[in-house]
Amino acid sequence: MTECDLCFHRCQLNEGQVGFCRARKNAEGKIIPLNYGRVTSIALDPIEKKPLKYFCPGSMILSIGGFGCNLRCPFCQNYSISMADEKIHTRYLSIENAAELASSLKKDGNIGIAYTYNEPLINFEYVLDCAIAIRNMGMVNVLVTNGTIEEEPLKKILPYIDAYNIDLKGFNQIFYDKLCGNLESVKRTIQLASEVAHVEITFLVIEGENDSDNDMEEMAKWLSGINPDIPLHINRFFPNYLWKDRNVTSKETLIRLKLIAKRYLHRVSLGNI
Repeated sequence: MTECDLCFHRCQLNEGQVGFCRARKNAEGKIIPLNYGRVTSIALDPIEKKPLKYFCPGSMILSIGGFGCNLRCPFCQNYSISMADEKIHTRYLSIENAAELASSLKKDGNIGIAYTYNEPLINFEYVLDCAIAIRNMGMVNVLVTNGTIEEEPLKKILPYIDAYNIDLKGFNQIFYDKLCGNLESVKRTIQLASEVAHVEITFLVIEGENDSDNDMEEMAKWLSGINPDIPLHINRFFPNYLWKDRNVTSKETLIRLKLIAKRYLHRVSLGNI
């Protein structure tokens, strides 16, 4: 049995067994990525779509995604790839080809690569190798992530990522338990990333689940302790995946939470309204 030390799950894997994320496997006593270079989604997106509002606004960025995830959000918008395993159809994109593609798109306003769509950090080795190549070309790296990674691997990738959008699902462990997640792991990622790169936070509001005034106040207060200028995107929930029976978040709830957050943070915005 071999332990995967990439995230807090610390999967104990027997020979041939695949981890919780569906993308890492024990092969002859070593943990190997099943998703290295395997791309399910690729597009040239506006940087604001990540969403990054205050990092190189008006730019385009080559966005790539793979498969798998180390959370189980019942409201996932990209569940067709995040909940997929190695059987999903992919195209192979080598580090060299990714770098060449990113460079060729400079004429279209591309500034680098965003690792996004599914959870990119479960494809740690590929993202790290690609990020180093992109950095060496003088282009930027953006990570759109749920922030669920252990400290040691995070510190290896920190020097190469220029901007993060980190999805903070809520601000209590009870809610994170429903997602098979760990709040403290995400908070540590936000703290460490904020010390060396541009960070913006996305918070999806689901009424009756993570929309309490107290949690928002604690979240905003904690974020302001890192940097009161850290941007917070408060987004509206629309029924999806396993939670299709839930209500669309009301505008009143979004506005109420924004007003609470603005007591502590300078840059709070509402999305999807």
